[in-house]
Amino acid sequence: MRHLSEGVRRLVAAGAKVVVGTCPDLGTVQPIAPPLKQVARAWSRRLAAAQTIATIEEGGRSVSLGDILGPEFAAAPALLFGPDQFHPSAEGYRALANVLVPSVLAALDEVPAEEVSLEAYRGEGVLPVSRAAVRAVNQPGTELGGTEVAGRRAGVRGLWVELRHRRRRPTAPAEAPESSEDAGPTDPDQDDDVVTA
Repeated sequence: MRHLSEGVRRLVAAGAKVVVGTCPDLGTVQPIAPPLKQVARAWSRRLAAAQTIATIEEGGRSVSLGDILGPEFAAAPALLFGPDQFHPSAEGYRALANVLVPSVLAALDEVPAEEVSLEAYRGEGVLPVSRAAVRAVNQPGTELGGTEVAGRRAGVRGLWVELRHRRRRPTAPAEAPESSEDAGPTDPDQDDDVVTA
């Protein structure tokens, strides 16, 4: 955690907005068989909680990845996992980045008006950092960021943290152009010097 803390501290000191996606649930990786699957799940959740606390303490925001993409990765492992069946493929990393985009936009103050205030019905609120980190690990997609209560950043149980559940932005699936679009003119009467885009 020392390297993460130091990295976040240096970036925040340089004026950067820092959003950290915590360790995903490694128990969702298919080649890991029980009982190692349960051990990997427990270790990755502990690591995610520690990453959350380290990030918040240094002034960044964290987003719990947990098993938020577990069902998607399980449904299309050939597409979302790379050749080693452990690391995500390019499409898998795109899906992970899509989870982080709403929090990155919020860090840049580019958030929709309806997401500015906390909403209790979505489970949003303010908690001490240790309790918030545990809750985030168990609720993937939770964003945590430091806040103040009565003008103070910390209470008796540690730093105050704001929990949020940002709405994921829809993404259009990537599509290859149709063969007729890139094949050029097919009409023999069409002028050769006409360029189509």
